Amino acid sequence: MQVSVEALEGLERLLKLEIPADQIDGEVQKRVVDTAKRARIDGFRPGKVPRKVIVQRFGDSIRAEVVGEVANRSFQEAINQEKLQPVGTPAIDIETDEAGKDLRFTAKFEVFPEVKLGDPSTLTIEKLNASVVDKDIDNMFDKLRDQRAEWSAVDRVAADGDKLNIDFEGFRDGEQFEGGSAKEQDLELGSGQMIPGFESGLVGAKSGDTRELNLSFPDDYHAEELKGAAVKFNVTVNAVNEKSLPALDKEFFKLFEVDGDLDAFKANVRENMEKQLQEAIDAGLKKSVMDGLIEQNPVDLPAALIEQEVNSMRMQSIQRFGANVDDFDMSLLPDEMFEEQAKHRVSLGVILNQFVQDHEIKPEREQLIEFIDDIASSYDDPDEVRNMYLSNEDHLRQVSMIVTEKLVVEKIESVASVTEKTVDYDTAMESHQASQ
Repeated sequence: MQVSVEALEGLERLLKLEIPADQIDGEVQKRVVDTAKRARIDGFRPGKVPRKVIVQRFGDSIRAEVVGEVANRSFQEAINQEKLQPVGTPAIDIETDEAGKDLRFTAKFEVFPEVKLGDPSTLTIEKLNASVVDKDIDNMFDKLRDQRAEWSAVDRVAADGDKLNIDFEGFRDGEQFEGGSAKEQDLELGSGQMIPGFESGLVGAKSGDTRELNLSFPDDYHAEELKGAAVKFNVTVNAVNEKSLPALDKEFFKLFEVDGDLDAFKANVRENMEKQLQEAIDAGLKKSVMDGLIEQNPVDLPAALIEQEVNSMRMQSIQRFGANVDDFDMSLLPDEMFEEQAKHRVSLGVILNQFVQDHEIKPEREQLIEFIDDIASSYDDPDEVRNMYLSNEDHLRQVSMIVTEKLVVEKIESVASVTEKTVDYDTAMESHQASQ
């Protein structure tokens, strides 16, 4: 087998291969003989079909099968010989395929980029420093009570914090506009659900009142046709509802599976908040590390990997919609929606792969079990969850990837320049949510 490699643009390579004719022809003849022994053709006894008839009937398909197998096998041998790492499926082009002549073909493909990483000790990363204080717990109490608030109709004028049930019609230049009308819609005053002036314009209204609101849509409104538009809303108030918050008592605590007094509930809330805060801090540190690695190590990316990631992200989006892939209109989710994030993910994957190799990072089994135990601890039956992870190779692979990334972050944190930024609990959590 003769092999030559030509470097094309970027990461593309053209592999040229030449296979001796006797290697192909010999295999074709063997299969012709084997087919003759097994073929069932009208007019001939089993095993007595002349070779000429077999060649006429099946010769082309037998040769195509042999050429395909030899081409694939030779391609694998060639890339191993040339120490190439192909990405994606190669484009095979058969140039010469005739009996008695050497088989010549080319394979065009992209290769995995060679990456030489920068010194991680030169990175500057940011780590948030935050803690849970009593004020944070009090605020969490307010949120938890608010989530379980009850509403009751009242016969008084509406104030901020009340929930109104309303009918409304919106007009622009005397004509109703799309999406500007609704019946029996609930609206909590002060929630910011509607455009500026709408909710404040209903403060002081009672059940049965009508209000005419002359407003303007914000200049940065998401609907292009309504940006900055002057509109009028005719609003009818059907009901005014007042919020009642539950008391911080044992019945309330039981909703969160706490069987105890206020101190026990407070300890439970603090424990959960501290766990969430640590997760947010860790996630922020990881993001800072990963962003630093990408900025420090620009890499050429194979188009095939980006395409694979785009397709994967598209499928994930369709699944989130709960749609059937076969019936989904793919034009609704064009490549452009995912390309930037796909490039970021692929780039990070290439860099992390090289970093793990360079620093010989591999999780110990004890580290995997520790991570699994942490996950299992939040379930009613930790042993069942633990066994599920340990007995499933796919789950173990996912855990291994997560723990490996964690070890990469720890490695870089230990050598990089770390800048600590002290923030409060809310800021840390908001920063985490914004980055997701």
